[in-house]
Amino acid sequence: MKKNMQGFTLIELMIVVAIIAILAAIALPAYSDYTKKAKVSEVITAASSGRTTISEYVASNNGSCPTASIIESQSTTHVSGVSNAGCVVTAVSRVPGATGNIVLTGNVNASTFQVDWVCGGTVDSKYRPGSCQGVKN
Repeated sequence: MKKNMQGFTLIELMIVVAIIAILAAIALPAYSDYTKKAKVSEVITAASSGRTTISEYVASNNGSCPTASIIESQSTTHVSGVSNAGCVVTAVSRVPGATGNIVLTGNVNASTFQVDWVCGGTVDSKYRPGSCQGVKN
């Protein structure tokens, strides 16, 4: 009588486990970077609220940047504070592994009183979105 074999051999199972381990080794660092990038977006959003406040101030004061801080400081899980000095808005990140500042620099158009913003900062550029790489937005 012949006995039918069913199931996987030890070698086949070891190959499957090795493939899963390789995929996990690639996916976990990418996922970690992705979550840091998502948390840094909260810091950029906090700075953007200051951008709106400054733009409104400049439009109603004939193109003058504020001389004192007019932004209400806010603190969240990932943002330790937001402040301004003139037309420069700074939000401080406390995202583990992506600490630093997000800086929005406003350049006032003297004829229209509109503010063009440049986003940058000391947070590693791989965690900042494409719109925050030191270019106008």
